[in-house]
Amino acid sequence: MRRAAPAIGLIFLSPWVGEFLLGSSPIQHLPAALVLLVPLYGGGALLIREIARRFGRGYPAIVLLGAAYGVIEAGLLDQSMFNPAFRNEGSDAGFATLANQALGYVAGHAVWSIAIPIAMVELMAADRSAAPWLGRKGLAAAAILYAVGCATVFSFIYAEYRFLASPVQLAGAFAAAILLAVAAFAVGSGGRTPVAGVGVRPWLVGVGAFAVSGVFAARPEHGWSGLIIGCVLLSASWIIVRRWSRSPWWSVRHRMALVTGALLTCAWLGFVVTWLLRPEDRVAWFGNGLFALIAIALAAVMARRTRSHAGGGSGRSVPPPGGEPSDVGR
Repeated sequence: MRRAAPAIGLIFLSPWVGEFLLGSSPIQHLPAALVLLVPLYGGGALLIREIARRFGRGYPAIVLLGAAYGVIEAGLLDQSMFNPAFRNEGSDAGFATLANQALGYVAGHAVWSIAIPIAMVELMAADRSAAPWLGRKGLAAAAILYAVGCATVFSFIYAEYRFLASPVQLAGAFAAAILLAVAAFAVGSGGRTPVAGVGVRPWLVGVGAFAVSGVFAARPEHGWSGLIIGCVLLSASWIIVRRWSRSPWWSVRHRMALVTGALLTCAWLGFVVTWLLRPEDRVAWFGNGLFALIAIALAAVMARRTRSHAGGGSGRSVPPPGGEPSDVGR
């Protein structure tokens, strides 16, 4: 059980962050999560993490595989990218608005449903952060769990909406998912190249992550402005974090701050989503408060584990055998 604990934790943490902390699902829906969300989110996150680690890949690959996961979910399973029922009433259905909506779905899943839960569990299981958690049978079980989740979500959503995207839309989503998966194995294949520069304190990384992820979440929903802001923020964040993570001063504490900033954005965003979707639901508001407190507690656990892993010294992460001091930029 101790060896399986990180995998089990990730299976439940992924849907909790991506749906419940975010406010998309209220606390009353927790029982349904065992049937609908744990296999899809948890199985997908665990499968992505194990594949990336088995092939010696770091977080750039995890994020890109998470983006492929987002395309599969929003484009092929619940088809929220294409189904008009998922849009706000009176929404402009122009290209920019639809593209901005698709960007939100894909980036949201890549960051909050996949990358953040994986990083949280790895920070709390620091002694096994870069090693595979599952054997061959466990990896096969994770793949089966994810496949069951895909089939279950598709069948439930189709039964409710009776909507099926056009063959061109489905083919486009499938092709995009394949391209993102291929990119995940191409990125960082040249190894780490340390980049010199002035160090940034971990708390500044956390504040920056909180601010940037908050602006991304609050960007305009309609028109070109939201799409442009989202693309600029994602591109700049990718470049800056990859550059910083290759620098000699980057440590496990910087990674922890980055994860915590994005996690706390998800916590306050949950209150906004409840205000928009179910403002009179007192139980949902209670759930938001409870989940926010749990997020803060998990951030405290990550901080304590990070200090222990860093030995209370300079904060430089301890490299795994044969590994690098930090794999964020790999």
